[in-house]
Amino acid sequence: MINCLIVDDEPLAQDILEGYVQQNNQLCLVKKCSTAFEAFEVLHSEKIDLMFLDIKMPALNGVDFLKSLKNPPAVIFTTAYAEYALASYDLDVVDYLLKPITQERFDKSLAKFFKLKPTTIAEAKDYTYFKVSGKLQKVLHANLLYAQSIKDYIMLYTKNGNLIVHMTMKYLCDLLPEEVFIRVQRSYLVNKNYVTTVGKNQINLGDTKLPIGDSFKELVAKQIGEI
Repeated sequence: MINCLIVDDEPLAQDILEGYVQQNNQLCLVKKCSTAFEAFEVLHSEKIDLMFLDIKMPALNGVDFLKSLKNPPAVIFTTAYAEYALASYDLDVVDYLLKPITQERFDKSLAKFFKLKPTTIAEAKDYTYFKVSGKLQKVLHANLLYAQSIKDYIMLYTKNGNLIVHMTMKYLCDLLPEEVFIRVQRSYLVNKNYVTTVGKNQINLGDTKLPIGDSFKELVAKQIGEI
């Protein structure tokens, strides 16, 4: 799990970010702070992996606060003012989110974080936690057969039954190890270890037959070929 800290003096901005964090099964919100001073106390008492930090705050702004930290966590700046983001581009941060922050833009920032922090993902080499009905459920990669995208949800087909999670297919692809899973169509991601046969337009996992999208055929041929 990625421990997160939200630092923003605007309650509405806090609530929006909190909602996005809670929808993501890989994130755990440790605390919401209204000032840099509150955040400083949290950073010295809790293990924080990712901090969503507002730039324009009273007393001590986000830029100066970050500069004051000896060993800061990964940081995603949030601000309603583009000029503040431009003024802080020399800092080593993951990304800059301009308010109002959309779910799509939030997800893009997270994707950047995971790519920059491969060791974070490696902590869960053979399993991933998914938020199912408000609870975290551990799913072994070896037990996940394939996944299907249904609007804003993903159906996970596992050896132990099916699970429904709220996330996009793109985010699921970023979440799971590409050496084990491959996307074969806009709506389908499969575990390579369960592929039995591959045809021109179809991939089979035993008795389960799934379509291969035209734009994914080259990738499938390269990674799996014809079995």
